[in-house]
Amino acid sequence: MTQNIVVLTGAGISAESGLATFRDSDGLWENHHVEDVATPEAFRRDPELVHRFYDARRASLDGVVPNAAHHALARLQVAAREHGGRALVVTQNVDDLHDRAAAEAGADPRDLLHMHGTLRQAWCLSCGGHPDAGRTTLNAPCPGCGAVALRPDVVWFGEIPRHMDAIEEALWAADLFVSVGTSGAVYPAAGFVQLASAAGADTLELNLVPSDGSALFARSKHGPATDVVPAWVEETLATLS
Repeated sequence: MTQNIVVLTGAGISAESGLATFRDSDGLWENHHVEDVATPEAFRRDPELVHRFYDARRASLDGVVPNAAHHALARLQVAAREHGGRALVVTQNVDDLHDRAAAEAGADPRDLLHMHGTLRQAWCLSCGGHPDAGRTTLNAPCPGCGAVALRPDVVWFGEIPRHMDAIEEALWAADLFVSVGTSGAVYPAAGFVQLASAAGADTLELNLVPSDGSALFARSKHGPATDVVPAWVEETLATLS
C-alpha cells in the first residue's frame, strides 16, 4: 500500500452537499463581491457586513451533511493509520464537513488541516485565541479575555494560509498526492502538485472536469466527487487486504 498520502480538497467536494462553490460564474461569492467580504480591508471598512456574511455562511452548515466523498476520505484516514501509514487531508474549505465525517469514522484529528481556517471558530484580535464562533461574532466578547475583538477565523485574500510548514513537510514525504474538487488556479495550493512531483510522489487529480493544472498530474479521473472519490478509495483500501 502507498504509505503516505496527501489529499488536497477544494470547494468541489462540498458542492454535492449543497454548499456553494467559491465563486459563481458571475464573479460573485454568494451574491457579494469578494473584495467586500473576504479581505482585511473590507473588515476594516465595514465590519458589520463581514460579520453578518460569515454568520450566514456558518448558519448554512446546519442544513448540510457530509457526502460520500467526505466519508470515503475519512475511511481512508482510519485505514492508513491502521496499516502504519497516513492519509492527510488538507482542505481549502472553511466548512466542517470533513471534520464531521472524520469524527464519525473515528479518524485521528491530526490528519486534517484547514489551510484557510474554519467557520466554526472565531479569532480574537486582542488575545489571539480561537474560540468557538457560536451563532455570531458581531459584538461578541471573547470568552478568553472578554474583549470585543473577534473576527471570523478565515484566511482572507492577502493573508497567509495556515499550516504551510506542516503541509510542505507532508508533501515532501508523500508517496501519493491527490487533488479533489479544486480549480488548480489558486496558489499556493495550485503548486502542491509540483512540489509533490519534485519529491517523487505519484499524483492524481479527481475532479468534475480537468482543472487549470490538470496537465501537471500523472493521472486524472473526472466526474462527480461522490462517484470518483469513493471509487478511488475503495480501490486503495483493496490493496490493504
